[in-house]
Amino acid sequence: MEKVWLKHYPEGVPEQIDVSKYENVLEIFERSVSQYAENNAYISMHTRMTYAELDRKTRDFAAFLQHDLGMKRGERFAIMLPNVLQYPVAVFGAIRAGLVVVNVNPLYTPKELKHQLNDSEATGILVVENFASVLSKVIDDTSVNHVITTQIGDLLDGMKSVLINTMIKRVKKMVPEFSLPHAIKFNAALKRGKKLPLNTVSPQASDLLMLQYTGGTTGVAKGAMLSHRNVVANMLQQIAMVEPFIEKGNEMIVTALPLYHIFAFSCNCLGFMAKGGTNLLIANPRDPKLFAKTISKYPVTFFAGVNTLFVSLMEEPEFHKIDFSTWKLTFAGGMATQRPVAERWQKMTNGPLLEGYGLTECSPAVSTNPFNIKSFNGSIGVPMCNTEVKILDEDGNELGVGEPGEMWVRGPQVMEGYYNRAEATNEVIKDGWLATGDVAKVDDDGFIYIVDRKKDMILVSGFNVFPNEIEEVVAMIDSVLEVAAIGVPCEKMGEKVKLFLVTNDGKLDRDEVMDHCRKHLTAYKLPREFELRDELPKTPVGKILRKELRVQST
Repeated sequence: MEKVWLKHYPEGVPEQIDVSKYENVLEIFERSVSQYAENNAYISMHTRMTYAELDRKTRDFAAFLQHDLGMKRGERFAIMLPNVLQYPVAVFGAIRAGLVVVNVNPLYTPKELKHQLNDSEATGILVVENFASVLSKVIDDTSVNHVITTQIGDLLDGMKSVLINTMIKRVKKMVPEFSLPHAIKFNAALKRGKKLPLNTVSPQASDLLMLQYTGGTTGVAKGAMLSHRNVVANMLQQIAMVEPFIEKGNEMIVTALPLYHIFAFSCNCLGFMAKGGTNLLIANPRDPKLFAKTISKYPVTFFAGVNTLFVSLMEEPEFHKIDFSTWKLTFAGGMATQRPVAERWQKMTNGPLLEGYGLTECSPAVSTNPFNIKSFNGSIGVPMCNTEVKILDEDGNELGVGEPGEMWVRGPQVMEGYYNRAEATNEVIKDGWLATGDVAKVDDDGFIYIVDRKKDMILVSGFNVFPNEIEEVVAMIDSVLEVAAIGVPCEKMGEKVKLFLVTNDGKLDRDEVMDHCRKHLTAYKLPREFELRDELPKTPVGKILRKELRVQST
């Protein structure tokens, strides 16, 4: 079965690449800020930051961390920011200072934040003021000694900074009261760091780069230990799969997915930096009108998103006014991209949508569709270069073509393990192979198809029913914007399918849905319960949380 993986590798993409080309992330950073000094590295709210400016600001921030705060190499530094210019300054500054990055979701509850700070043993944190009140509630029960706060507009040009910060704090009242008496302002930290020297560090490939926390959708959030080797290898793997599309120094990617998520960090933040590209930062992708107006002003070439993001944009009239002539392709991941959504997106943007697959534990990319695929095929493509995949049954036997089973992965991008959780690590990593927990199958041409999460599978009268299949069928209905399928208890069948739907008119026609489903699904897969919602619970990248829906249905 392994030989079929190579059937659809496009010409120019080798089975193996040199994933040790760079020893660490800093080598990539230093080469890029030197080679592309005058290029725009980031754009946020129409303020541009060149690679040269990124170099200077990260140097100053790193010096501040080292000498003013006295943080030592290997200490954990948490970053709790949305997609603003402070994020790349902070993350590369922390790495230049020799610290281990701990990315934190700004929308965390106090309980979630306390768990992550304590689990990671973070001693420093940078937090945006909008969410500083959450930190103030738990900081005394953590190991955090150093706090830096920032406002959304701190690095914007001139008066724009003052206006944005005033609007957010005074007019919109988006900054709840907080008490962090020893906190230092971000811009003050940069000024102080400018006067201090920087002790250069040269991490080894095996050194820990970041603790990247899993979403906690299958239990308590765990810190995946990602080394420089893991992240650098995966960045090179991703680039190799789309190399013919990339023109050095002339690409712009829309970065709406949060940079604190490993997908956007690896693909957008690091991958496009290596090629001198520009990240167009979107701080609030939940405002589709402003989002569309923003990207309409720039010569975008790449876009990275998830199914729910594609849907919200295509429902926005302003998005339809965009000139897509510069767009080359779209990366899709994070959750299954439904065929009707993908086909509509490709038609609208006049470019391919390449769906891939990854998980935090793999830095994150495992597979992607090759760039020469002519149309959306519903698969997650073929494995990345230097990556092995196998499909196993419950007894650990390798399955053949077309047989669904759990997908296992081996490659240089697989994490070192879960931080301080040897037992959990040993449960998912065996002989270098990572058990993904996803049910998949491979076709005759070597394309992998995700069937569903093992834990999301619904058991109806002894038959396995996969939510993804139900959701893709229901998504074909024009009025359906979002849909999620879960299993709920049923005395007669053990479990039955329940649908949660968001529609464009706020109405639900059960007969229409059932008639449609009967045309495409066998009887035991048909939904038996329906619930109309204004919105569905999602992760920061827009993945619908079936687990939360199951809890709400008990």
